[in-house]
Amino acid sequence: MMKEIKPDISLETSKREQVEDMFNSIAHRYDFLNRFLSMGIDKGWRKKAISYLKPLQPKQILDVATGTGDLALEAMKLNPDKITGIDIAEQMLVFGREKIAAKGWSDKIVMQRADSENLPFSDNNFDAITVAFGVRNFQNLSKGLKEMNRVLKPGGRLVVLEFSKPASFPYKQVYNFYFTYILPTLGNLLSKSKNAYTYLPESVKHFPEGEDFAGFLREAGYKNIIVKPLTFGTCSLYIADK
Repeated sequence: MMKEIKPDISLETSKREQVEDMFNSIAHRYDFLNRFLSMGIDKGWRKKAISYLKPLQPKQILDVATGTGDLALEAMKLNPDKITGIDIAEQMLVFGREKIAAKGWSDKIVMQRADSENLPFSDNNFDAITVAFGVRNFQNLSKGLKEMNRVLKPGGRLVVLEFSKPASFPYKQVYNFYFTYILPTLGNLLSKSKNAYTYLPESVKHFPEGEDFAGFLREAGYKNIIVKPLTFGTCSLYIADK
């Protein structure tokens, strides 16, 4: 059974509630911190993820844990009819809607508050589903993956980006030092959050990655699962079909 990692273990509120509060509190600095703390590498990861949807030419896309909409905006390169972005943190959506409106895409990308484990959509509704750095924050990973499978059309594709842990020397040692000491200190300072970027390395440390996560995907009903480590294993890309 997966160990549940919450942003603040001193509180008795659920992981879902804590994650919602945490992202609402850092929404104003989220985009800057993503670019700064990843040194811009996250942009390339998103491009890679979307490239695996190109052969399908999806017209209806669901972006789960959309945040401020970075992956949804990248998916516009596929020329879909509509992208629906959902997130539990309303403040993240507020900033996302501003970015989308500035690009003139409010008619194509719709952002709404919703929970990944109780999706307000009918069965077999989307051609593709994307999640960038969100599955790690699910209250119940299996339930969230099964819900996404439910609303995905037969033959549709799920693409997931999630942090993982490098295994090779010396990158592993450099990464561990940065992720354990530098990133939490800078992140918490710049976001003015006491625990958002302390939670990040802890949640990555305990998250099932690689073939372990592929097992969760299989259990949730996905097939043709591909696992691709990116940037020496700092991030992993998962491609799975229904």
